[in-house]
Amino acid sequence: MDSPAPNASAPAAAASLEQFLAGVSARAFRFAELGLRHREDALDAVQDAMAKMLGYRDRPASEWTPLFWSVLRSRIIDLQRRRTFRLKWMTDSREPNGEEIDWADESTPDPARAHDGREAWGRLATALRGLPERQREAFSLRVLEELDVEATAKVMGCSEGSVKTHLFRAREALQKQLEDFR
Repeated sequence: MDSPAPNASAPAAAASLEQFLAGVSARAFRFAELGLRHREDALDAVQDAMAKMLGYRDRPASEWTPLFWSVLRSRIIDLQRRRTFRLKWMTDSREPNGEEIDWADESTPDPARAHDGREAWGRLATALRGLPERQREAFSLRVLEELDVEATAKVMGCSEGSVKTHLFRAREALQKQLEDFR
């Protein structure tokens, strides 16, 4: 009598984890770039988070989203701390200027519409960079990533009430900054 392979569902889980990571990669990069303000650091953070997720492939797929964002957030914080430490003794603590990001969307057929989208994203990204870290995280996770309050609180390591407060303040600040852009 032949017994089934011990881990017959492993290739299926790996394939769906790969699909999950492929689907979240662009948004994860934008989230990391907003937090780190440096393209290469953001790419490193996303790559590290994705590599760490491979160790969680056996977890249920329903846990992947909050787990991935928690891992990425932790990696961003680690990189920010290292950068701050290095900059404190290497420079005068000024934040380095990051490179410009090419937000080109090659799938958009209309160049004017693509330009408007890049301009809108650029303004939003600039406004988000001006927010305090917790407000930026709450807005990015709740609005851009569409996580629910519970998952966002889990990712951010705070209460659901704190998420709501940070999100309210972020929306208020963004509305003031972006009210002339309509």
